[in-house]
Amino acid sequence: MEIKQLRYFVEVARREHISEAALELNIAQSAISRQINLLEKELQVPLFDRQGRNIYLTSHGKALLTQATHI
Repeated sequence: MEIKQLRYFVEVARREHISEAALELNIAQSAISRQINLLEKELQVPLFDRQGRNIYLTSHGKALLTQATHI
């Protein structure tokens, strides 16, 4: 797990929108998606529930957000 992944995760979680987070972080959407997917694979849990273009935090995602904001 990298700090960069946590920064991306926190921004996406706060906005519940990858493209808005990408604009705020000034990086490509694909880069955020890739890092979030790598983080989910490393933790072996889904962090977001994806419904079309909308994304929502799962219970695992909410737990990580609490910890990531402290970091």
